[in-house]
Amino acid sequence: MENVNSSTKSYPIPRIGEPAPQFKAITTQGDINFPSDYKGKWVILFSHPADFTPVCTSEFMTFASMEEEFKALNTELVGLSVDGLYSHIAWLRTIKEKIQYKGMKNIEVKFPLIEDITMEVANLYGMVQPGESNTKAVRAVFFIDPKGIIRTIIYYPLSLGRNFDEIKRVLIGLQTVDEFKVALPADWRPGDDVIVPTAGSCGQAKDRLEIPEEGVTCYDWFFCTKKLEKEKIEKA
Repeated sequence: MENVNSSTKSYPIPRIGEPAPQFKAITTQGDINFPSDYKGKWVILFSHPADFTPVCTSEFMTFASMEEEFKALNTELVGLSVDGLYSHIAWLRTIKEKIQYKGMKNIEVKFPLIEDITMEVANLYGMVQPGESNTKAVRAVFFIDPKGIIRTIIYYPLSLGRNFDEIKRVLIGLQTVDEFKVALPADWRPGDDVIVPTAGSCGQAKDRLEIPEEGVTCYDWFFCTKKLEKEKIEKA
């Protein structure tokens, strides 16, 4: 069989509901074995196109400034680009010592940033998309649950920075779905009504309409909502 260079090897793009692809890598915080090292925690694995670029800098400062918020949600951050370790270190030092943005300054990035000069991990996770670039990773975001399963994937192009309100909303939403066994409607925010799972039988649907469960509002057999207080979500 002909040898194929790792940087050009083709992988299927990971899908929601599948185990996160495994890899070992060098990072700014030491070696990691992913996702095994994060068992029992949620992980946001994200890629950026390149060190020493302005959009990526604004994103890393935002991720770092929100790190404690994510930790409070039992979530770890792991970054990646196709740059080398020394480039990562120099860039993160520059961010801390020189860059100010939206009131953020002296920002120290403490979460690991993966060295991926072979592009093997980026290709493994479908982060290199030729329509954007053959040499840079797009702005991918993978939400991985405590069992190592991919739960949500978001891709942004090179030129558009991520929406961090949405990233946090998605994380809290996934945790809410798991904890309370509900679904979430469009534009859901903690404290909004949630959707009760659809009735499993005609009889159950009829009963639900004629004798609604306490706290449940049914608009029709397939669309029922109930209150779920923000405080209850925060305590979960």
